[in-house]
Amino acid sequence: MINKLELIKTVDLFNKKNKTVCVIGDLILDRYIIGKVNRISPEAPVPIVEVVDEKQAFGGAANVSNNISSVGGKVRLISVIGKDQAGREILSMLEKKDNIDISYIIETENQKTTEKTRIIAEHQQVIRVDKEIKYRYTPSILKKVKELIKKSAKETDTFLLSDYGKGILSKEIIEYSINTANRVGIPVFVDPKIQHFSSYKRVTSMTPNINEAFLGMKAIPSKIQRDIEIMGKKIIKKLNLKSLVITQSENGLTVFDNFTKKLKISHIPTKAKEVFDVTGAGDTVISILSLGYVITKDILKSAIIANYAAGIVVSKLGTATVTTDELKEAIKNS
Repeated sequence: MINKLELIKTVDLFNKKNKTVCVIGDLILDRYIIGKVNRISPEAPVPIVEVVDEKQAFGGAANVSNNISSVGGKVRLISVIGKDQAGREILSMLEKKDNIDISYIIETENQKTTEKTRIIAEHQQVIRVDKEIKYRYTPSILKKVKELIKKSAKETDTFLLSDYGKGILSKEIIEYSINTANRVGIPVFVDPKIQHFSSYKRVTSMTPNINEAFLGMKAIPSKIQRDIEIMGKKIIKKLNLKSLVITQSENGLTVFDNFTKKLKISHIPTKAKEVFDVTGAGDTVISILSLGYVITKDILKSAIIANYAAGIVVSKLGTATVTTDELKEAIKNS
């Protein structure tokens, strides 16, 4: 197994190598209403939440971008958002972040920016309220997004497809992105959705969780390690992947390295000391995995570091990020 010093040295390179990840996907605004509960409503058997704080956070591809930025990587973000309050809030928040280029984000009257509002009481999520309309491309916007993808392929080190199923990553855009990246010779990383599973062919790596891996292959999910390894082999073969990382929540993740066409399987146990909130952990894995790979060209080493990062964010409330100092400390003390 790769030693700790080697991992720490890799993390040190995150903000020194000047690598840029082009993130393509669905931007989501996460809202949090935080309060306390002292009584039940007389109108219905539900708790009354007395609001003590409200905040906004990045969701979807915005959170992926923020994760890359927080460890020193550069991001170019391609997406489509609405000309609405939520869209303006996301752009304002992104503008304040280091190393995130938002000039490739398209604003349009034809789109409503996705919002997810979580009500938190006594450190527990009480309910989530979503506002979303799945995006459908107009011919002019589709053409523009393709032009941006083609241009970005020549200016960035890797593509990262952050698919939240909100319509930005349509089947056509997914396949165009992968073909464009393969043509110019840059890696492609995918955080998948079940409905697009068969479109993620010939990518560098994909990071489904257990449910996405099995259901994407029209199989019943299983947490048995042998079943996961069998399914991973099937996915690698069907989609012709160079690698695959199946995330397994409290059980860590399993890496399928197919770069040499002699498949190597490695299971990495979780590094989480305490699981507080798994929201956004998948974003962290794909973010650190992709940035690590463009620096090291080593999928196992990158996955190990991504696993440490996931172990840190699940101990925080809501969508969260890690810093290089937190990563190095976690590796050192493991």
